[in-house]
Amino acid sequence: MHVAVAPLLEQYPIFASRDAEEARAFLHEKEFNLEIGRGPVRDLDVRINGVYLPGMYVGYIQYGPPVDVRAVRRDDYWIQMPIAGQLEVVGVRGRVICDARRAAVASPTSKNYYLVRSGGGCAGIRLSLFKAALIGQLAALLGEPIDKPLEFVPEMDLSAGYGRTLARYILMAVADLQSSGSMLARATVMSSFEQFFMTGLLLSHPHNYRNALDRLDMPVVPRDVRRAIDFIEAHLSSPITIADIVAATGIPGRTLFKHFRDYKGVTPIRYLRNARFQNVREALLKAEPEQSVTEIAGGCGFVHLGRFSMEYRRRFGESPSETLKRRR
Repeated sequence: MHVAVAPLLEQYPIFASRDAEEARAFLHEKEFNLEIGRGPVRDLDVRINGVYLPGMYVGYIQYGPPVDVRAVRRDDYWIQMPIAGQLEVVGVRGRVICDARRAAVASPTSKNYYLVRSGGGCAGIRLSLFKAALIGQLAALLGEPIDKPLEFVPEMDLSAGYGRTLARYILMAVADLQSSGSMLARATVMSSFEQFFMTGLLLSHPHNYRNALDRLDMPVVPRDVRRAIDFIEAHLSSPITIADIVAATGIPGRTLFKHFRDYKGVTPIRYLRNARFQNVREALLKAEPEQSVTEIAGGCGFVHLGRFSMEYRRRFGESPSETLKRRR
């Protein structure tokens, strides 16, 4: 069966086959059981492309005809975002019909915790959040260990609010990977991507720890924020995380987010990005004659030169090359 969109992330192939037994064997190794439903088996066209990051996986998947895929013995969190066609996700908390306006969030709350019924011609983005990374991020935001399983509401609206931001951000990341193949290659970029995604999910999408996060309102004095700022500015070229800032300051991440906004008007992650741009500007102004914009930007953690140049001009009113020409 024809898929209505061109496969994404073709530069990062993981598996491709039109053979049913071969596809079943591969998915079984990944702890999924494949059952082909209505439609000729000859229409099968399984393509799985994706990129593994330290704490998550970003991928594209298609099957061709209608199929059922059951997850077994997995302990990661999955987000299903169709970009063509429709699929149904059945889990312990009911079922979600997914399309371009609605995603499903699967939490590993039971041994066979969800079943995906993919419609004919369906294709989409699959995000896997590794349990240790996501729980670690939640613990950093709370400032205390997690004592019960994290479980998300299984449906996410992609047409408004955080869901729309998430979808736009993911599709932008996929587009960058396809055009350059390098956006997520640097440790600092991978860290920023994961931090934005996991923190946004935990602070914006409903789950059983949201009330605890919302109640955090510890008194924070300016010197605590200053300590966080000193730590951030001392590690501008490193892939630091919210957990790193929490460890350096002793303040729960959710409280730190709130009071950073109170004192600085931005989140810690946004402050970090602003500081990195200021850092690269200073590096351009102090550059040696033989240094180029690409070399300096790369050394400061910026790898997508086109996007970097556009945001740099928006921030400073001139291009990076114009700044370089005025170097001291």
